[in-house]
Amino acid sequence: MITAYVYENRHLSVTELGVLDSIPSSTIWLDLYKPDDAERTWLSHFSVEEVPDEEDINEIEASARFYQNSDGLHINSLFPQRVGQDVRGVNISFNLRANFLLTIREDDVGLIRLLRNYLRLGRLEVSTPQELFLELFNLKVEHLSDLIEDVYTVLENVGEQVFDNDKLDDVFKLITLQEDSNGKIRLSLLDTQRSLRYMQRYYRGQLSDEHLKDLREMLSDIESLMPHSQFIFDKLNFLLDAAMGFSGLQQNKIIKIFSVAAVVFLPPTLIASSYGMNFAIMPELAWQYGYPMAIVMMVASAAGTYFFFKRKHWL
Repeated sequence: MITAYVYENRHLSVTELGVLDSIPSSTIWLDLYKPDDAERTWLSHFSVEEVPDEEDINEIEASARFYQNSDGLHINSLFPQRVGQDVRGVNISFNLRANFLLTIREDDVGLIRLLRNYLRLGRLEVSTPQELFLELFNLKVEHLSDLIEDVYTVLENVGEQVFDNDKLDDVFKLITLQEDSNGKIRLSLLDTQRSLRYMQRYYRGQLSDEHLKDLREMLSDIESLMPHSQFIFDKLNFLLDAAMGFSGLQQNKIIKIFSVAAVVFLPPTLIASSYGMNFAIMPELAWQYGYPMAIVMMVASAAGTYFFFKRKHWL
C-alpha cells in the first residue's frame, strides 16, 4: 500500500496511490506498507539506486543501516512494538530525500499510526521531510521512555509476589518476559542513538540550528534512559536470584521434614525389626506384657529423638 502525505498551503492531505499514479509535487512523506513487486517496481521509477527489500532492511551491519547515496540519506531503524505483554522490534527503512521522506515497512507500527493521527488532527506542524523525520524519532524516544516506565510498574508488583509461594510460577514467567522486553527496549535505544549520531555527523549540513538542537535533546534523553535500562537489568537479576533462593528454601524445608521424619521413626523401626525376627528363643515373645512393652519402647524412642532435635533447634 502506497500512501502520500501532501503538504500544501499549510494543509496536510492524505492520498492513496496506485502503481499508475505519480508522486504529487508537494508530497513530504511517502509511506510504503508491505509493498508488493509491482509497488517496488513503481518506486524504482522515482529512485536512482536500487530499492531496498526486506532482507536489506533487517541487516545489522552499520554500513547497511546508515549510508548516503544518490537518493539521499538512508537509515534503517528499529522501532518497538508492543504485542500484548510482549515487546518486539520492527525495522523501518527511512530514505530522507530533498523533497520528501520515504518509509518502507513490512509491519504495522503503532508509532506510525500515532504520527499519522497527529498530522491529520493538526497536533503537529511539519512542513519539511526533515521535521517529519525528527518528530517521528522524538515520538519513538518518548515511547521507549513509556515502555521503561511500564517495566518499572510491573517489577514493583513482582517484588511483592517473590515471597508468595503460590505465585512463584507466575513470578518466573513475568521476570523472563520483562527481561526480554527490556532487552528489546535497550536494543532500540542503542539503534536510535546510532541513527541520530550518524545523522548529526554526516547530515548536519542539511539541518537547521533548530533541528540540530532537537537532535541533541533526543540524544541527551537517550543517554538519560540508558542507566534506567541497566538498573532494570540489575533489578531483574536480583528478583530472579531472590525468587530462585526462596524456591530453593521452600524445597529445602520440605526435604528437611522428610529427613527428620525418617530419623524420628528410625528407632521404632529398629525395635519393630528386632522383634520381627523368626528366632526360636526370644524371651519377650512369650511374656504377657511383651507387646505393650514394644509399643511403649517405640513411642518413647520416637519421642526422645523428636525432643532431641527440638533441643538442638533443628526443628
